[in-house]
Amino acid sequence: MKFKLFSGTANPELAKDISSYLDRPLSKITINRFSDGEINVQIGESVRGTDVFIIQPTCSPANDNLMELLIVTDAMRRASAKSITAVVPYFGYARQDRKAAPRVPITAKLVANMMEKAGIDRVVTLDLHAGQIQGFFDIPVDNLYGSILFFNYFRELPVENPVIASPDIGGVARARHFASKLGLDIVIVDKRREKANVSEVMNIIGNVEGKDVILIDDMVDTAGTLVNAARALKEKGATSVRAFATHGVLSGPAFDRIENSPLDKLIITDTIPLKRPSPKIEVLKSGRLFAEVIRRIMYNESINKLFI
Repeated sequence: MKFKLFSGTANPELAKDISSYLDRPLSKITINRFSDGEINVQIGESVRGTDVFIIQPTCSPANDNLMELLIVTDAMRRASAKSITAVVPYFGYARQDRKAAPRVPITAKLVANMMEKAGIDRVVTLDLHAGQIQGFFDIPVDNLYGSILFFNYFRELPVENPVIASPDIGGVARARHFASKLGLDIVIVDKRREKANVSEVMNIIGNVEGKDVILIDDMVDTAGTLVNAARALKEKGATSVRAFATHGVLSGPAFDRIENSPLDKLIITDTIPLKRPSPKIEVLKSGRLFAEVIRRIMYNESINKLFI
């Protein structure tokens, strides 16, 4: 297979894991910043006629990491790369996927336009916040499912009476998919959100008395939703409450909220580097999954079969 792996600066540890699983070293690239913050890139080896994969989540600082991805892509295109695949484990701005109010942008679409214009030929990502974002692109987008990582973890959990829960109405489809795969019942936490990053739990739909609850979400940001949901579930008699969230954004008061909450454990993946360790947070590695997808792309094999 004639391809090369390049890592941006957003998540070099994940890039190293992918490189290790593929038994292929990361190719040479120098990424610096001028004193005013401008990004400067130089590819350290020839990519002419080569399929290249750029590993770069657009997590915080989202603007810097997105711009870095675009600049690296431009450098690859101008160096005559055969194809450019952006491996974006966490796709930033995905929450701005529609006009939820008058006179607001659809920023996820703008990001898609920028990525295509820069020269990206394909995108590989994990658990888009909204699946319809794939339609914002006119290039192939492989939206992988974090559930494949959680299934293996879940089967080892010492729980006797598990039930799957959605922390809000919007996540019901995701939780139902997870529950159907495991043959479990589902409950729903009904909440009212008054404004961004502020949530209020209203009611629990379903019985959680004596249950080991597994909350399913695609991301956890300030952790308000998860903490309020965990508190409400414990008040309704849940024996334990764990949360699975693919992307650990964990901004603002998230760490303090989680560590002082009734949540027993938060399990996330390493799509975003963990800012600091926490006794209540466990990180699952995703490198093997991304490596296998890259291998299948190069061999023109089915990616969907990974999730059947």
